Amino acid sequence: MTTTTVAARQPPRRSLGGLPRMIALRLLTIPLVLWALATLVFVALRLLPGSPATSLAGGGSTDQSAAQLTANAAEISANLGLDKSLPQQYLIYLRDLVTGDFGSSYFGGNDVLGLIGNALPATIELTVAAMLIAVVLGGVTGLWAALRKDTWVDTTTRAAATVTFSLPWFALGVLGIVVFGVWLGWLPVIGRVPNQLSYQPLTNFVLVDAMLQDRPELIWPWIQHLILPASTLALSTAGFITRIVRASVLEVLGDDFVRTAQMKGLDENQVVRRHVLRNASLPIITVLGLQFGTLLGGSTVTETVFSYPGVGVLLVDAVLQRDYPVVQGAALAIALLFTLVNAAVDILYLVLDPRLGES
Repeated sequence: MTTTTVAARQPPRRSLGGLPRMIALRLLTIPLVLWALATLVFVALRLLPGSPATSLAGGGSTDQSAAQLTANAAEISANLGLDKSLPQQYLIYLRDLVTGDFGSSYFGGNDVLGLIGNALPATIELTVAAMLIAVVLGGVTGLWAALRKDTWVDTTTRAAATVTFSLPWFALGVLGIVVFGVWLGWLPVIGRVPNQLSYQPLTNFVLVDAMLQDRPELIWPWIQHLILPASTLALSTAGFITRIVRASVLEVLGDDFVRTAQMKGLDENQVVRRHVLRNASLPIITVLGLQFGTLLGGSTVTETVFSYPGVGVLLVDAVLQRDYPVVQGAALAIALLFTLVNAAVDILYLVLDPRLGES
């Protein structure tokens, strides 16, 4: 009976022949998701009040008459192609996307791909750092709470997880700035690296550039600037991960094969490592993939609070200016990163449990 229970719990060794087809299906959904998001962003931008042509026509000047402003705006709209009908603009937009032409910023004329290439590494650094903090903090506290179920450790951990999960990012960010930046003065609260450091990026990943340029003096100041925004993002996510890990581990701890392993004389650490974590990992992996996307969305708020020069700040500034090409390009960059991570999680899920790939 015990052998049957254990065998039923463990994923059987099956042929992975169905995996390539399932992986291909996951990858084929990526262009569809990007197309849907591109369409939504295109429509939403043009539904917003205000026009980039009007902003460019005014140029901050108050000396122009209403007639002059209208005439200038009409001329700029024609130059930018905004005088065409929405279907025409949409078809042109899709054609440019297919050919890899993301256009140039209406304000400054900078190439959109260049702007995204400069900003995206900072967002990736911030999101990965936040994810690492959240996984370590949430995983350890969730496992600890599950192994100490119904004790003061469990109660305190769940209460702390609920509080951190409920707090919005901007509130955590402002609190961190006030406490650690202003009152204690332990950490910098603005930017990515100190202004006094001469940093000429190659890849714009600070850690990579520090190694390529043999500049170890960049690493610690960069980490100091990263701690507050990454921790702000991580705390809320860590609370959610704590609850998921606790629930998953408790579910596995109640299974027969775990009790059998305990009766065989294995100590708690061996049971947790060999049996509990392995079988509790699948739902946790799924949650981590979704939370990575949540962190990408939260990075927009966090970057704005800390003036962290990532895609989030670029996106917010572009929305305020109605800089259509930059908004569309930045939104697609975030969406692409999100869909790639989730596709990787789906594929990993299929590899860990081949039964899911069976038709």
